[in-house]
Formats: sequence, C-alpha cells, structure tokens
Amino acid sequence: MDEQQQARGAGRMRRRTLLGAGLGLMGTAVLAGGCGGAGAAPLPTAAATGVPRPGGVLRIARPPASQAETLDPASSLSAYEYLGALYNRVVRIDRDGEVAPDLAESWESDPLGMRWRFRLRRDVHFHDGKPFTAADVVYTVRRILDPALSSPQEGVLSPLLDPAGISAPDEHTVEFALKSPNAEFPSLLTAYQCYVVPDGSGATIAQTGIGTGPFRLESFTAAGRGRVVANPDHFAGVPVLSAIEYFSIADTQARANALLAGQVHLLSQTNLDFATARVINSAPRTTIARAPNSQWYGLPMLCTAPPFTDPLVRKAFKLAYDQQSVFDVAIQRAGALGNDNPVPPDNPMWTDYRVQHDPDRARALLKQAGQENLALDVYTSSYDPVFTPMALAFADSAAQAGIRLRVRTASADSYYSQIWMRQPLCATYWYTGRPIDQLLNQIFRGGSSYNETGWADPAFDAMLDAARREMDPARRRVHYQDAQRYVVDNSGSITPMFADRLVGISREVLNYSEYGFEFDYLHIGLRES
Repeated sequence: MDEQQQARGAGRMRRRTLLGAGLGLMGTAVLAGGCGGAGAAPLPTAAATGVPRPGGVLRIARPPASQAETLDPASSLSAYEYLGALYNRVVRIDRDGEVAPDLAESWESDPLGMRWRFRLRRDVHFHDGKPFTAADVVYTVRRILDPALSSPQEGVLSPLLDPAGISAPDEHTVEFALKSPNAEFPSLLTAYQCYVVPDGSGATIAQTGIGTGPFRLESFTAAGRGRVVANPDHFAGVPVLSAIEYFSIADTQARANALLAGQVHLLSQTNLDFATARVINSAPRTTIARAPNSQWYGLPMLCTAPPFTDPLVRKAFKLAYDQQSVFDVAIQRAGALGNDNPVPPDNPMWTDYRVQHDPDRARALLKQAGQENLALDVYTSSYDPVFTPMALAFADSAAQAGIRLRVRTASADSYYSQIWMRQPLCATYWYTGRPIDQLLNQIFRGGSSYNETGWADPAFDAMLDAARREMDPARRRVHYQDAQRYVVDNSGSITPMFADRLVGISREVLNYSEYGFEFDYLHIGLRES
C-alpha cells in the first residue's frame, strides 16, 4: 500500500459528491455492473505507439487525494498526477528499473558509501525563469528531513542523513555525508516525494507548483479541476502535448463512464477490474494499456497478534494455499506469481525462490502449534477490485489444510484506518516502483512505521545493513537476495501475486508508457485527426 493511496482511502466515500466536478458527466451510467465483454478480444499487452500529432490536450480523470490535496511533492496529500508533469528529481528510475540521471548528470561515492557527490545539469531553469542550482537540491532534501513537515520520505532518509550532512561545494555540485554506509543511496532520491522545488519555496509550493518539469501550472483546484501547459524550455525537450487537463472523479465507475463517453482520454491511478477492462477494451473509442507487475497484492499476517505471533502458524499459512489458483481467480493471470516475495520479478535484484504448496505439511505445523481447525476472519473491502476475489480464493485454497477463513467485507472509506495494521489478516496492495533498499527497509525492517505485519527480526535487519555497506554490485545483489529468501521463509507477508495495472485509455492516445511511479510526459500524444 502506498502512502498516497492511504490518504485517498481516508475520505473516499465522503467525496462522492465530487463525481462530476467540472466535467458534466452524464446522469445515466454508461458502464453497468456485471462481467460484460464475454468473447471479446484479449486485452492488449502494450499501449499503441506511433508518431502523434504535435500539440493536443490530454484529458485525465483522477481520484482526488482529499479536499486538502496539494502540489507540494513532499506532502502525503500531494496531488500525485501533477507531480511528474511539474517537477524533476535529482535521479529517476528508468524503464529497466535502474537509477538514471535527471537533474543530476552523474554521481559517485567514496569507497565506503558514506559520502555521495552529485554533479548537476547547468542548462535547467524553473518555470518562473530562475536558474536551477545546487541550493535548490539542498533545500529540497533538508525540507523533507524536517519532522514538522511529516513527509513520508522523512522516515526513509532521516536514519541515514542529517540536514547538516547536505552541502553544496559549488552551484552545480551537491554532497551528502551519510550517518552510515549505503551503496543504494541514490535510489532513495527517486521517490516521488523527492521532486526538487525552488530554494525557499516551502510556503508557496503547494499552490504554485513551480518546478523544472516538462509542463508548468496554469490552474489547480484541490479535489477539482486543473490544467498544465507545455514548458518550451524543458531541458529534456518540449513535450508533444500542448496541455494536460485533470478532472477529479472519486468513483471508479464514474471515471470509466467518462472514458467510455469520450470525455477523458486516460484514467490515472485506476486499477480496473478484469470485467470492466474487457468492457472498455471492446468499446469502439477505448482500450487498455498495461503497467506490467506494477502492484503486488498481499495478505499481511499481523505478527503482534495471535495466532501469527507463532512462526509455525505463519509458515503453515504460506504452505497452505495454492498460489496458482489464487492468481488465476483474482487477476486471471494478468501479472505474475508472487511466491511470497514482494520484490517484483523484473527488479534487477530479484531472486527466483519459492516454497512449494504443501497443505499436508501446513496441517502438521498447525497441529504442532496447537491450532488444529483454526478459524479466523480475513478482511477485505471494495477499496480495490482485486481484494475480495483474492481473499475468497485464498480462503478456498487454505481450507485444504484445515484452515477456516471467514471473509469479512469492511467499509472502503475506513479500511486503511480501521482494518489495515489492526486486524490479524486482511487484503492489501503496494506499488512496486520503489527501489529495493526502500522496499525492504520501509516495509519489513523492525520498527518501521510502514511495517504492516509488525514483524521484527534482528537477523533480517542485519542482512539489510550488510547490503547497504557492500559497494560491490554483485555481492550487494547476493545480500538482497538472501534478504528476500528470509522474507519468504520467516516474515508475516503473504504475497500471492503481482498484478498488471489495467489502465483505461482512449484509442486516440499514443505512446503511453508507465514506469517508476509515473508515465512518460514527453512523448505521450494524440493521433492525427
């Protein structure tokens, strides 16, 4: 689960009055319930590519973060869909999952990974004409580290870095002196909270959106409508599009209806269920683009609550279910098997390790733990369309080991405040775009605020520390792979699958490509009329 989605979930039902804000959506639903599209063509595996016409206005339907959403990238309530258009980071994640240059041209560290130096581009200006310099990077990262701001990335960076450890030897060089070695430190600056803002802009950035990105802000209304226009001075080139317009629509079905009606071109941050995706793909004006393995779905076992305080029970639950059957039912194979490893298979550090389905062994472990015929609730909600089919399929499969799971449906608007990290077993998901160091430390290290299972194991934490210290890439990869195997064998994390995000899109759109938490704003465009 990403912090952005937590914020959105907190007020989802209260925002139903916003469904047609600024769009004038039809009163009659275009998309009905049910599983239409039977016999339709298979869903596309990639978006259409080609040479788009110069200019054009892309219309995006998006779920609002809240009535208090902001253009401040460091905030937990940022209007996420605007960020990649307005800002750049020091470094970014490329299509291959590797750290790549953005505002920095190059970087290097000392032999221990304690001091990092980034050399910055010289040809960059903010939207207001101010030259970009190292002072802007220093200010941005120091601001994230300020506990008063409560940035989600503060908890990731503050264990490694003090504000005093950030310096600018000259206008185009930034240095970071870490508190402990970290060979993966550059990857931590790829988080979307790390978009660079102008020096001293903290009091105004939430409204102005002034960055160095391929688009500049024309208008923005929290939980409402907004518009960005092409930045002709962007250092990486001028975008194909002349503008992007954003419309906030809280309800997934209403967003899909707007797409089918031709009122928008793209559904942002909307993972369509398979039935809806088939309806959209079979319509004459719309289709589906995929973001492969962009989300991992899980059933976190809360290790601080019975029965999951017992490692035998945790192991039994992982042995009890048939991943293939859950995968087939929940997402109809639109993704990849998870193998209880949260690192996606396209990550350069991934290891192919799994525990084979063995219900008899699971039953024996439960007997050893004194938990024969265990009965337990597993919670789900309509917050995400995959939650309920995943929970039902898991419950059906685990019954082979004598585990009786009652699927309970909780309210979507309070799911991430009342169920997640509170109930012993529930459905959830996370985005996979985060780098491996952040993924494993933020979600699995003992004591982390985002450790959804409450699992704490000093041996695992020591593996992460060893990986951070290791400067040789091949040996560091071994440490991270050891950590993945340890998660599979010992943690409270059940990860049945990675899911492709099924993105509703107009057939007018060309070159939609999503990676590293955002899509390619420079090359996306519209077909010739």
